[in-house]
Amino acid sequence: MLQLNITNETSQLKAVVLGIANSNGSIPKLEDCYDPKSREHVLNGTYPKEEDMIEEMEAVAAVFKKYDIAVYRPKVIKNYNQIFSRDIAFVIEDKLIKANILPDREKEYIAIQHVTNQINPINIIELPKECHIEGGDVMPWNEYIFVGTYTGDDYASFITARTNKHAVLALQQLFPNKIVKSFELRKHNTDPKENALHLDCCFQPIGKNKAILHKNGFLIEEEYNWLVNYFGKEHIFEITKDEMYDMNSNVFSISEDVIISEKNFTRLNNWLRKNGFIVEEVPYAEIAKQEGLLRCSTLPLIRE
Repeated sequence: MLQLNITNETSQLKAVVLGIANSNGSIPKLEDCYDPKSREHVLNGTYPKEEDMIEEMEAVAAVFKKYDIAVYRPKVIKNYNQIFSRDIAFVIEDKLIKANILPDREKEYIAIQHVTNQINPINIIELPKECHIEGGDVMPWNEYIFVGTYTGDDYASFITARTNKHAVLALQQLFPNKIVKSFELRKHNTDPKENALHLDCCFQPIGKNKAILHKNGFLIEEEYNWLVNYFGKEHIFEITKDEMYDMNSNVFSISEDVIISEKNFTRLNNWLRKNGFIVEEVPYAEIAKQEGLLRCSTLPLIRE
């Protein structure tokens, strides 16, 4: 049996589900794109090729191997995008919460059944239907659970709004011992530079007390300021609009000292090294074209 344990984003990783890019399917039609960035690359004829994405994901698998981490991969479904395992479920403490995602993506969850079968069924939680939630919006951080949300009356008109207020309330009921703190995110269906698809597209805690942050991803300045005050200005790497577009906040922590990052994130990677982190650089620019990066394609199961 898998003894799930996740209380934050950075403790030493022991086991993880890494998405898979094999048999990824053809280039989507415009009307089937779930986010503005994929849409942009379909329009420009620059949508990523399967073989490039497989290569990128294998580079991450190799880093996990180097650090002796147990890696699970989804079963391959023919012609189906299974890269972003963070969207389908997430772990808090010893519970795996199945994400209520876009209905077309239900099969992705079934493809990790060989993993969920190893979890005590009482620790697998399915939220009520009215709770919309995806793992990219959920960040356990010790006594807190940070959640990205959108509660505007026009929620339904945004294909990019993935986590609603029902889900925020449900998390608070599930984890009464935690403080669930939600952040309103900026949403845009067609402009990727004005859209924070998930909380991890504009924020991520790293190390013990540091964070990567992008101010414009937050709709409410006080909520952004709360994070600045919580981590302290000197512990924050503030990314530009272009860096947010390239997904600089979507790196992945193997431990408090080791971070997997995209090799082109020069400014970020230099800052991380200056601040004492070991940076494992991988190529991930093709996968980034689908508005997801390293955190999006990993689902941590066990941290120390």
